[in-house]
Amino acid sequence: MNDLAEFTLPGGIRVAHLRTQTPIAHCGLHILCGSRDEREEEQGLAHFVEHMLFKGTIRRKPYHILSRLDSVGGEINAYTSKEDTCIYASFLQSYYPRAIELIFDIAFNSTFPEREMKKECDVILEEIASYKDNPAEQIFDDFEEMIFAGHPIGRNSLGTPESVLGFERGNLTQFVQREYRPEEMVFVSVGNISARRLEKTLRKVLPVFTNQPSTPPRTSVDAYKPSTVAYDDHSHQTHIIIGNRAYDAHHNYSIAFSLLNNLLGGPGLNNRLNLNIREKHGFAYHLESYYNAYSDCGLFGIYIGTDRKHIDQSIRLIERELKILRDKKLGTLQLHRAKKQWIGQQHLQQDSHLNKMLNMGRAMLLNLPRENWSEMESRLQAVTAETILEVANEVFDPKSLSRLMYLEKEDA
Repeated sequence: MNDLAEFTLPGGIRVAHLRTQTPIAHCGLHILCGSRDEREEEQGLAHFVEHMLFKGTIRRKPYHILSRLDSVGGEINAYTSKEDTCIYASFLQSYYPRAIELIFDIAFNSTFPEREMKKECDVILEEIASYKDNPAEQIFDDFEEMIFAGHPIGRNSLGTPESVLGFERGNLTQFVQREYRPEEMVFVSVGNISARRLEKTLRKVLPVFTNQPSTPPRTSVDAYKPSTVAYDDHSHQTHIIIGNRAYDAHHNYSIAFSLLNNLLGGPGLNNRLNLNIREKHGFAYHLESYYNAYSDCGLFGIYIGTDRKHIDQSIRLIERELKILRDKKLGTLQLHRAKKQWIGQQHLQQDSHLNKMLNMGRAMLLNLPRENWSEMESRLQAVTAETILEVANEVFDPKSLSRLMYLEKEDA
């Protein structure tokens, strides 16, 4: 990242800018506030706030917020995850001042009008209902809640109909005052503008921050107990997730486990699960393994959607693949191929400047290593077959695996 510039604005917002020569620019304000920062009675509030940021500011009505960049062919959007919120924009590089001013306006000047809250409440209730109608999506969140039982990071970020219906304007303003702190924000830019001009543009719209108490520290996750849960007559297909807790994003083994997960059930069609369950036996249209690395914990899971009559066979095949990886060390050629594939996939993901900006922001926010390609590949090449075997035996330990099943409705 030779063209990467970093500086800190008055008030504490950290800034990173990667200069490019493309006409399209991307920038975003990343906030260390996600659903895990909600109190029990606030479930879904971080996501609700994100929606309401677009519903009016001191100087703009919703239409003017939505039209400000759209009218010049740009886009503004936002997301809320378990650990962060991001307001970001994509636009022609000549519109940097317009994009930056808009992002800061909705982040720091939103008014959360009550007349808009009712409408947005209905929108979110429809979002929750839509998600409930799709068991192939719902099972991922339900499994995470099972693995992190009783902890905020396990809860669905959308909230529940009851919690969403109970929000009042005061809940939103208090949450923002508590969680939207400049020292816990980063602003990231990728585009054709000098760092000096970017800083000057940011300083023009930067509000004056008052000294306030720091946000409360995040609670650590509790001890994990594996479990098996099955819901009968849940859908017209059987959905299964088998998994365990895994390494956090800071762990020395995170890159080794990412490599192992990619080999087992990553996006490549030549992953082991796809070849040995879908291609060989035709038991599933969709199956995958995934690894979510959070700042202080991690989650591994294998998902499969299959016919009820194939449940036992599918689970046996999954367990067989896990056992092979626990028992048999990868050969030199296998490990070399796995590393080449992982590196290629990472390059493809970073080919998007938008993804590059979003990933850079998350890394800064969570204080993760921000490596250039050479450093990342060096760290990957240091992963040995012995390390892969070690992490496989730890995370794929049969005694530590949990299982969640939505069983298909049986024919009458």
